[in-house]
Amino acid sequence: MTDQRVALVTGASSGIGRACAAMLAARGLRVYAASRSAALRMDVTDDASVHALIDQIIRNEGRLDVVVNNAGTAIAGAVEDTSVEEARAQFDVNFFGAFRVCRAVLPILRQQGSGYIVNIGSIAGLVALPYQGLYSASKFALEGLTESLRLEANPFGVNVVLIEPGDHRTSLTRNRRRTAESQTNPVYRDRCDRAIARTAADEQAGVAPEAVARLLYRIISRPHPRLRYTVGPAPQRAVVWLKRLMPYAVVERVMGLYYSR
Repeated sequence: MTDQRVALVTGASSGIGRACAAMLAARGLRVYAASRSAALRMDVTDDASVHALIDQIIRNEGRLDVVVNNAGTAIAGAVEDTSVEEARAQFDVNFFGAFRVCRAVLPILRQQGSGYIVNIGSIAGLVALPYQGLYSASKFALEGLTESLRLEANPFGVNVVLIEPGDHRTSLTRNRRRTAESQTNPVYRDRCDRAIARTAADEQAGVAPEAVARLLYRIISRPHPRLRYTVGPAPQRAVVWLKRLMPYAVVERVMGLYYSR
């Protein structure tokens, strides 16, 4: 029997979002795969755009069961080399974008007494990456928002979950933008170049995004999923446990050595 629920996936034009949308559609869900560039347009940085598409879904379907907040961007550069405007732009998509969508869909899910909100975080939202401080900060912020929202939404039958991917082969690698000052300030340039090259190599050596999509479907097939699910290379997932179990000085040394190679 096919799953006939209705799903919204943001940032679905490529990578993890596209894989998630395809997986849900293959299982029979009615999927609205939205992005800024797709025919089904949603710009998560614009309140009107978010509400317009959600209103359209409700007019068409009368319900909404699964919401996947995947839309995201990445900037790179030392914290000192990142302007306030660049930091705001990073947060406007990765954090406030998910926040806007959550606020827009919560009244619908509450009234139904059911549903799933799945926020796509990152292992970089658990263990910060050098020279991607604002990207990590936006994902750390999403962690806190999701923890709080889960406590608030659970009494209404709404499941709120985090998926925290490690490195996967997606277009995020080629779309990552360097901050303006990181390209002109020589102070951090060599270290930044090495760290970003290491990140890019790991991403392109990672598994395909379908691994995240398979995990997503397992999550929404459970009546009471847990809060966090990591997915990706075992060493990256191990660093999460290392941070929880060991003095941070150990994690700091491991990360410093790895990203300076």
